[in-house]
Amino acid sequence: MQPAEVREPLPISALNHLLYCERRAALVHLEQVWAENQFTAEGNVLHETAHSGADETQRGMRITRALPLVSVIHAMSGEADVVEFHKNGTVVPVEYKRGKPKLHRADEVQLCAQALCLEEMLNVTISSGSLFYGETRRRTAVAFDEELRTVTVRAIERLHELIASRVTPLAVREKKCDKCSLLEICMPNAMRFKRGVRVWFLSQLSH
Repeated sequence: MQPAEVREPLPISALNHLLYCERRAALVHLEQVWAENQFTAEGNVLHETAHSGADETQRGMRITRALPLVSVIHAMSGEADVVEFHKNGTVVPVEYKRGKPKLHRADEVQLCAQALCLEEMLNVTISSGSLFYGETRRRTAVAFDEELRTVTVRAIERLHELIASRVTPLAVREKKCDKCSLLEICMPNAMRFKRGVRVWFLSQLSH
């Protein structure tokens, strides 16, 4: 593996794709394909809302929107929806998401990666951040503990490995595919059919 300082930075948002589905991450970031659906459109609107408006100060807290992020150590770059700078020196990244809190940790990992960038850029330690979900209209606090940091760093390294391999993983049909905007491009049902035909053909050869 190349040292981090010479690796091309990858988008922080790609971590969310990776943890949702490695094939999706490869289709977007290796094959450069994309398609919108209801869920991605709703997410875009929410992000645009978060980014709109000027930076401001409320009760002594500085609120910065659409803040560019970069990490040389992890070779990642991106943009934070909102970062709060409190009077006591506390820094809190806030990521906006459509829907509601999820069972998997993709959103938490994306937010933690933002925190890693901020820590490197500002030479601070960030203990927690928040995920704001459009469906519940509430924030969910996320602690950047050792477990989440480890999961995040491993996801970053896996993303770099996937992109460096230049190989798009084969499709595997799962329930979550129904909500994926790339369903028609990915064609997991077709891949399942092809695998079934191959298994049948090989079984016939063995007789």
